[in-house]
Amino acid sequence: MGSGGNAIDRTNSNFESVKRAPSSKPPFTLGDIKKAIPQHCFNRSLLRSSSYLFVDLFFSFLFYYVATTYIVHLSAPLSYVSWPVYWILQGTVQMGLWVIGHECGHQAFSEYPWLNDTIGYFLHTGMLAPYFSWKYSHRRHHSNTGSLDHDESFVPKKKSSINSFSRLLNTPPGRLLRLVILCTVGWLLYICFNVSGRKYEKFANHFDPKSPIYNDRERLQILVTDIGLIATSYGLYKLGLTQGFTWLVLVYFAPLVIVYGFLVVITWLHHTHRSLPHYDSTEWNWLRGALSTIDRDYGILNALLHNITDTHVAHHLLFTIPHYHAMEATKAIKPILGEYYQFDDTPIIKAMWREATECFFVEADEGEDNSKGVYWFNNKM
Repeated sequence: MGSGGNAIDRTNSNFESVKRAPSSKPPFTLGDIKKAIPQHCFNRSLLRSSSYLFVDLFFSFLFYYVATTYIVHLSAPLSYVSWPVYWILQGTVQMGLWVIGHECGHQAFSEYPWLNDTIGYFLHTGMLAPYFSWKYSHRRHHSNTGSLDHDESFVPKKKSSINSFSRLLNTPPGRLLRLVILCTVGWLLYICFNVSGRKYEKFANHFDPKSPIYNDRERLQILVTDIGLIATSYGLYKLGLTQGFTWLVLVYFAPLVIVYGFLVVITWLHHTHRSLPHYDSTEWNWLRGALSTIDRDYGILNALLHNITDTHVAHHLLFTIPHYHAMEATKAIKPILGEYYQFDDTPIIKAMWREATECFFVEADEGEDNSKGVYWFNNKM
């Protein structure tokens, strides 16, 4: 069985010591966690959920109106400042809309599954995201979190799989390149080519109904997802013909880069920290895996992104809790989880560079038979 909560990372003397999360079997159950949470936190109010949806939509359309009415007519150098401000504001609001669509996929938006999927489908499809495809792969991520064999996203490599090219990426220029790719095209690489995802025996992506990611009952909905994306793409093409493709890039696609930069970085940092264990099939179970995640502090963005950033531990344990109850639920479970609850308030930019540096692969501790099957991040080649 894995080491307990007081273990200190001894794998690299150049690193600051980090107190590891416990990796042994927890002394509590999921039922104990659920009992600690006030019952009202499980209530999914359609009215309240809709209010967050409408507020985000209002600001998204407001920023769109300002951009298409005023910013498009600005000349340099004012336009060089105004467009990036619009992209950041619009991308942040639309990331909030993405989070609401994510809640729809978890059936946390309301008590009506058909309504949840309808809203989630239109929200995500409008942002060129494969709703049902990602819903099912993300569900498998929740079912296999922390498993080196079956997790679906940001599966770390074992030290034994590191090759010469990988070693080049474990240098300062290589880390910078990895972060640039992560923040710009990381999402596309994942959904199109399964980069950083679970290894399958054949090619896997999020658009092929016959992809090994999905089972036979899900394939029709993957096709429905594809039809929506094709229709949206065609609408964008016609809009580009009318308004100009430069206009389309400035108004629509540039904010999407912000959205998917947020999405990938947030997901990566939730599951990448030297204190977090990963498990092979000899040690993994669902609860230990679900606890192998960490809450982060994004400042004011916590609220703007509906607290997906700082309540991720609770979300992995009980994912049907709506975001507006997640802070209360997190506070309630902390005494139960004890050292199993992980939180890091390191500034995000600093954390990104640190995790890119220190969390390059995973390996088991040497010479400790009781830790076989439990893997920890390291970068010492």
